[in-house]
Amino acid sequence: MEAEDCGNTFALPMANEIEVVSVTLDVTEGALAAMSGAMSGAENDDVLVISVLGGGCSGFMYDMQIQSRPEGNGWQFISCDGITIAIHDKDSKQLSGITLDYVNSLMGGGFKVINPNAEKSCGCGKSFR
Repeated sequence: MEAEDCGNTFALPMANEIEVVSVTLDVTEGALAAMSGAMSGAENDDVLVISVLGGGCSGFMYDMQIQSRPEGNGWQFISCDGITIAIHDKDSKQLSGITLDYVNSLMGGGFKVINPNAEKSCGCGKSFR
């Protein structure tokens, strides 16, 4: 059986250029206390990386991880009372202007991101669009 020439071509998607903005953020006293507690055993070069991932009920979710300070270009670092927060340039437009809070409740506590850039936020507070 001979292969047919369908005339279809395959093309890789073009990379979208990202808009990089200078990140500003606010951290509440509750979030600062929670970050200090979480990072008390961290190494000197550890930072809190805040990023945006695809998923969640609204399209995007916030991700926060304590890890070694990222190397290379494309990172913005914000110092907050001795704690360094790192945000990658690819997430800068979506995360600039956020307020990082920490909420204690009967249902459990955790970080809450208040994002003025979000068109829509989910009731869980973990995802946005």
